Amino acid sequence: MLAVMTSPVTLPLWLLLLILAFAAVTFASHFLFPSVRWFLRRRAEKVVARLNTRLTRPIEPFKLLKRQDTIQRLIYDPRVVEAVAEHARENGMREDVAFQVAHRYAREIVPSFSATTYFGVAVRLARLLARAFYRVRSAPMPAELAEALASDAALVFVMNHRSNMDYVLVIHLAAEQSTLSFAAGEWARVWPLGALVRGAGAYFVHRRSRNALYRRVMARYVQMAINGGVAQAIFPEGGLSLDGRVGLPKLGLLHYIIEDFDRENGRDVIFVPVALNYDRVLEDRVLVRAATSGKRKFRLRLRSVIRYFFRHAWQRLTGTFVKFGYAAVEYGEPLSLRKFTARSRKDPTAALGRELMKRVRVMVPITPIPLLAGILAELDGEIRLDELVSQLVSLLSAGGAEMVELSESPETEAQLAVNHFLMRQMIEVDGGLVRVLPGNDELLAYYAASIEHHTNAAAAKQSKVSATAGS
Repeated sequence: MLAVMTSPVTLPLWLLLLILAFAAVTFASHFLFPSVRWFLRRRAEKVVARLNTRLTRPIEPFKLLKRQDTIQRLIYDPRVVEAVAEHARENGMREDVAFQVAHRYAREIVPSFSATTYFGVAVRLARLLARAFYRVRSAPMPAELAEALASDAALVFVMNHRSNMDYVLVIHLAAEQSTLSFAAGEWARVWPLGALVRGAGAYFVHRRSRNALYRRVMARYVQMAINGGVAQAIFPEGGLSLDGRVGLPKLGLLHYIIEDFDRENGRDVIFVPVALNYDRVLEDRVLVRAATSGKRKFRLRLRSVIRYFFRHAWQRLTGTFVKFGYAAVEYGEPLSLRKFTARSRKDPTAALGRELMKRVRVMVPITPIPLLAGILAELDGEIRLDELVSQLVSLLSAGGAEMVELSESPETEAQLAVNHFLMRQMIEVDGGLVRVLPGNDELLAYYAASIEHHTNAAAAKQSKVSATAGS
């Protein structure tokens, strides 16, 4: 018997390799992978604990759930299950097939937040990009916002949408306060950007909702995140402003939040208006063309991107690159949903949307380029260069609550603004006279429109003062 047990066995090479492969897979799945997962989980927990000591608002436990666990919670939610049954009846399909549709929607929506991705990649990249292209200015945080950050209320930052740089700017400025979960459009799903955006905690939204089942899955995710205290950032306009103005709100996400809100026993929701403005919007000419054509379609031309990349790289290498001016952020007065809904309203969602966008609009920062664009947009013919600079210096010197904090004197800022338009070949100076070059009227109007409500109000006030003095 011993001889039989110790006798050699001959196997084909392919069978030996197959056995070794099975043994390797078994070892990895039972010993190696669990150990690696345990190590990574422990390391992630230490990272989160360390971050929470310096963040004003610690990372919420809801965001730290495994993505698959969140998907399971979402698709087995009673309201989603009810919507699945209704979808199956309306479309004449089996409920298990409709359930798979809901599962696919949930996988599209739910992010896979990683503290390492957010703070190690997204925040650092946002800081690098924002400071590389702009002189960043952020208004001091109002006391009401500091109180909201310290409370257990769910925070929703409500912003106007000027540029895709908005995401970068807000992540950069909020990095010391809290993590933000963005509602990102379909553009952000492009590889490899999609993995980074999802890892940073953003959830994807189809602006044109597919059907009632999709809307219910989306609504329940937003409501679960709000109930979990997740700080969110939304753009109620639903897309980039084509004319520079703060637009009317689309009410989908706001409706989802109000729909599930329990004023008596639920967690309060604090909406924080955030107003953004730029001296230069990266996509300005594309947006102006879209406004002129009436079609919100933005075609990315690879040739233009490559040409711009190499030109920018050359400017960086030769030291001739000039920053795009100011990127500014102002905070409006926070609004408590509990207090807002305490008033009797037939349509609280529409009223809430109007009030929030009103608070955003009045806080839009004033920067030098839009001021200069406003002067040039009203120009009929030519203007002397010294007179143009003098008018802009006067406006910059007037200051005001919404005026960005200037890093240079008004005279220097005025000259920088004029040089900006000269560099972009929007104006020309000939014999001391300034004229707008053909094809730039719409672009000037775009920038002037971003602050026209401020300038119109100032003009009306000045007219009233003059009339009073004259009487």
